Amino acid sequence: MAESRMRYLATVEPGAVRALLADWRAACPEMGILALVPEAEKNRVPDLQAICRERDVPLLGGIFPALATRDGFRQQGLWLLRFDVMPPAALIPALNAEPVPPEEKIAAALDERIGDTGDVSLFLMFDAMIPNIASILGNLYVRLADRVHYMGVNAGSETFRPMPCLFDATNIVGDGVLAILLPGRARAILEHGYLAPEPMIAATATEGNRIITIDWRPAFEVYQEVIRAQYGVEVNRDNFYRYATHFPFGIVRANNEIVVRIPVALEEGGSLFCAGEVPANAMLALLKAPEVDSTGTVETIVNGLTALNGPMPGRDLLAFYCAGRRMHLGERAANELADLARRSGAANLGGALSLGEIGNSTEWGYPLFHNATLVCSAWGAR
Repeated sequence: MAESRMRYLATVEPGAVRALLADWRAACPEMGILALVPEAEKNRVPDLQAICRERDVPLLGGIFPALATRDGFRQQGLWLLRFDVMPPAALIPALNAEPVPPEEKIAAALDERIGDTGDVSLFLMFDAMIPNIASILGNLYVRLADRVHYMGVNAGSETFRPMPCLFDATNIVGDGVLAILLPGRARAILEHGYLAPEPMIAATATEGNRIITIDWRPAFEVYQEVIRAQYGVEVNRDNFYRYATHFPFGIVRANNEIVVRIPVALEEGGSLFCAGEVPANAMLALLKAPEVDSTGTVETIVNGLTALNGPMPGRDLLAFYCAGRRMHLGERAANELADLARRSGAANLGGALSLGEIGNSTEWGYPLFHNATLVCSAWGAR
């Protein structure tokens, strides 16, 4: 079995961090670190930064609602993931600040390091509070096209309140993105397992993440009617948040691919605010959590990883799990992670609970911003 490049530390104890970095640095002098930190441990990030500066170890990382392991989700500790050779990366704050468009900031930071072989993945870690991630991805594709594979996640607080959540060895920022160029076959497989039921409805007026009207009527009014008709559930303002995560929208694309959007807030006037942009006139289906094909989701991910990397047993598996999906599935979410670890045969499964996920629509396709998915990659893929 190959040496693991990821380590979960149950407590953020400086001595343990220093010892691990010393061992790794002895084996890989050009190493760097990707750190995944749960929100409950966010105050320990300055300690981690200080240790990495002291040891002259490059550091990148994000703060997430929780960590993911093969045994479920953890609120304490941290994941440290080793780069054998520190890749090109950029921490970009104030991503939407004018005059330079966000996609130009990302491309300018890394463009000269990408090359033209296409044998590289652009791993993007956004602050979840950025409202126009889907548009940024679309414009970035116009700028970079298929010179990279696209993968990524959103960091931040599950409360959707602003919080500095992206960091390197010196800075911790919000309202930005961490962009990393991963070499070789470090690509992501992304899947949610939802099937779209009939009927379809149209988002006739939208504004960024906000659905204002559906079929020319207040969005919440139609949402209530469809849930009542299809599933026999009464949703009102008082119980909205409890039910909304169980009944997300699916944006049905022309190729029948479903991009999930989870309503996270009911606003005055009956508009629905979603975790991700909704295009005007998008065709929507109302999805239901119990209809998620969890077994099919795991099987698709494992088959995809095997096709990209060869057999997965003994490998390290990086896995991000949507916070909304965990709310959908409850205890079944931890079972899904355990099933993923078992079916893949991975030696380690490490990652975090994410607030949105990014993946290609096809092998060399357009990058899409998703909710309710798992996004997985072989860590240390060659």
